Amino acid sequence: MTPNRHEVIVLGAGMVGVSTALALQERGHAVTLIDRKMPGRETSYGNAGIIQREAVEPYAFPRDLGVLFRVATGLSNDARYHLGAMAALAPRLLRYWHASAPARYQPIAQAYATLIRHSIDAHAHWIDQADAGHLVHRDGWRQAYRSAQAFDTAAAHARAVASTHELGCVVQGPLALAAAEPGLKLPMAGAIHWTDPWTVRDPGDLVASYAKLFVLRGGQFAHGDALSLRPQGAGWSVDAAEGPVQAADVVVALGPWADTLTRQLGYRLPLFVKRGYHRHYEGGTRLAVPMLDTERGVMLAPMSRGLRLTTGAEFARHDATPTPVQLQRAERSTAQLLVALGTPVEAEPWLGARPCTVDMKPVLGPAPRHRGLWFNFGHAHQGFTLGPVTGRLVAELVGGDKPFVDPSPFLASRFD
Repeated sequence: MTPNRHEVIVLGAGMVGVSTALALQERGHAVTLIDRKMPGRETSYGNAGIIQREAVEPYAFPRDLGVLFRVATGLSNDARYHLGAMAALAPRLLRYWHASAPARYQPIAQAYATLIRHSIDAHAHWIDQADAGHLVHRDGWRQAYRSAQAFDTAAAHARAVASTHELGCVVQGPLALAAAEPGLKLPMAGAIHWTDPWTVRDPGDLVASYAKLFVLRGGQFAHGDALSLRPQGAGWSVDAAEGPVQAADVVVALGPWADTLTRQLGYRLPLFVKRGYHRHYEGGTRLAVPMLDTERGVMLAPMSRGLRLTTGAEFARHDATPTPVQLQRAERSTAQLLVALGTPVEAEPWLGARPCTVDMKPVLGPAPRHRGLWFNFGHAHQGFTLGPVTGRLVAELVGGDKPFVDPSPFLASRFD
């Protein structure tokens, strides 16, 4: 093994963790990937399946008083909150709101865009290697609007973003949208068709394909308890089903569970989760590409199991009892929108959590106070999009290679 190439443990087998394991393996490291479940069965399974090349602007905390009033009074379906969780969440949400002020948000978005711009190329590399092209569609997705005022405002902003970042963007009026999606029965004001993104009809399957490639190339996958991580000699040890696994370095890629582990190790990073729900419906209207019903806060994503409705953010404790109010609203609004919604596939909605930071940027690179401990989490809504990008970046840092993206805006030390 070449200098700086050694054994590494990766904790978490979602898109971020599997991509990190592949990138480390590609650079000559001996990698063990550990998760309590099979790859791609948690957060990475439940998203809308879009590799969002256009997502150069992370989701900011709303600062419009009208929007905040609608959320606070329960009128908005974009966000919902559990009142009992707000005392614990309030300090972090306040910092999130603070970071979203225009002057502070601009450099955050500039740094974020340096990662997003590589998303398609990074995925294309592994899609080709894993022979997973049959899972991918290259037709983009749509943001649709019901009201003319909201559509006109969004279209102007989309054109500006597309011009600045060289993105493919087609603004479609009501007639063009109706022709593109004949299954819409409710007249819409229009849509923004982002043409660069790729979409996946089963995001969990794509993660599983990447994981299969990792194992075929000699990587080890083990079921284990990430929370058992502990220093062991000059390295680290974690309990797995067949006994302890040890390595010189460990990468924490646990998504919404990263906060629990890093707190055990003495870190107090400003992390929080946004919960979200989805459900599939079969036998109903088929959409050509995924479509966001923007003013109702619901994504309609064609999947192999049927049409997947995914909801906006729910602010609650990670382990709180499911309260799928947003999904119930989404069902009603989508039934108004489509010729036929179809019948639910699952008996109960799926519930997952998005791992977030107060400044909207992921936490990447070395842990400030532990040798051989590395972070790769906090991707919020874009873990599926950014997994191969941040996986490569962290792998380069672990191996002492020159990073292809400046990591300084994403280091955990920014919170010290």
